[in-house]
Formats: sequence, C-alpha cells, structure tokens
Amino acid sequence: MAKKEKSEYLIQAVSHALDLLEQFQGETDELGVTELSKRLKLHKNNVFRLLATLEARGYIEQNKVTENYRLGLKTLEIGQTFIRQMGLLRQSKPVLEALVKECNETTYVAILKDLNIIYLDAVETDMTVRVVPRVGSRLPAYCTAAGKVQIAYMSDEELENYLPPKEIKSYTKNTITDRDLLKKQLKTIAEQGYAIDDEELDVGVKCVSAPIRDYTRRIIGAVSISGPSMRFTNDRMDKELIPLVTKAAKEISSKLGFQ
Repeated sequence: MAKKEKSEYLIQAVSHALDLLEQFQGETDELGVTELSKRLKLHKNNVFRLLATLEARGYIEQNKVTENYRLGLKTLEIGQTFIRQMGLLRQSKPVLEALVKECNETTYVAILKDLNIIYLDAVETDMTVRVVPRVGSRLPAYCTAAGKVQIAYMSDEELENYLPPKEIKSYTKNTITDRDLLKKQLKTIAEQGYAIDDEELDVGVKCVSAPIRDYTRRIIGAVSISGPSMRFTNDRMDKELIPLVTKAAKEISSKLGFQ
C-alpha cells in the first residue's frame, strides 16, 4: 500500500480554526464575523461555530461593546510558554557544556509537564560508560531528580495533582512509593535546594538536580547531572556534583532575569 502524504491526514475543521486565528496578526486587533467570513471564504455559520469553539477554550474572546472578536488569553499563555522554553534552551546550552567540562558527566535541562518531566536538551560526557540521553522523553516526576526538585516547592494541594492519583508505581527497589515518605523527602529537597535520584528510576543510574527560576521567581525547569552510580559516590556528590549543579542552576536563572 502506498504511503500517504502528510497532507492527506489534515483535518479541515482544525485547519480552518488555525486559519481563523492567523487573521489576528499585525495591527489587526478585532474582526467581526462578516469580515472573517470574507477572508476565510467560509459561510458565516461555519465561522460562528469556529469562533464559539475557540471562545469556549479561551483562544478567542468577544468584545461585548463592538461584538467583534479578538485573541484570548490562552494564545498569550501558549506564546509565553514557547518563549520561556526557547529562552531556557538558549541560555542553558553554554552552561550545560561548561558543566560537562568540569565534571565530565552527562548534563540535562528539563521541564515539568503534567505528571512527568521532559528533557529539552542534553550534553553528553565522553566517558565510555555513560547514561544515554533521553531528550524528548516523558519520565515520572516523583522518582527523578529533575522532577522532584520542581514539585518540591509546591503546596500540598498542588502536589496532589502531580503525584499519581492512585498507587505510586515502583521502577526499582529504591523508588519511594509511600506518599507520606515521599512528601517528607520533598520538604527536605525544598529546604536544601537540590534533589537526588538514587537509582529510583533506573538501576545503576544516579542523578542530582537543582531548580531553574525565571525573572518572576517561578521555577520553570531544572538542570541535572546524571551518570553511573559507581561514579556518583556520596563523597563526590557532596564535594563536587551538588555544588556544581546548584551553581549551574543559579547561573541559568540569572541569565533568565532571576535575582
């Protein structure tokens, strides 16, 4: 069977909705149904249905005085997320590279998404035995250093939304599955300013991570150093890796305007 082109998978209604959103560019603040109908070459009823759907989701809002439509706050939120992530990547790359030169272990920058963390970028060590980078992968927040160091500063109510709703899955014998014990550890992490994954996700792999903050003082990510447990001794963690990762996190945060 012949392979389909991507264009054959397009959903027309979604395409029309995106076309509608793209009309609000440049100096165009507001548009009415009639004008949008002309621009999109769609019947007014179709345009109204698209507007109603986008309005319900917060991407479009109506000016009650003029009855015209304009972009909603949801579009701003998505734009800010993109800017934040791109800024995080741009500012963190040289810091990750410098970090690898200092400790010769693999370094990451990660963000929190739903119940997981996502590694946005990584710089590898040149050591033969190393941790394979998982850029783009979704990993559980509660048993990764990068995840724990971001959820540790949440309120008890917020934290409940970031822990598995039912049973906490065990990945290794070191995974903390007791909710009270995990919450106690998270409080310690918030006090000390860094988190450690002691073979909690993968056997033989340790990780240390510190939070990254932006100019609003909000935690927007984490920087991590990861490697084989045989190289991540307690002594090395205390004397070298923890100071390095906390220093790197502060440097990236400073680049993002945190003071």
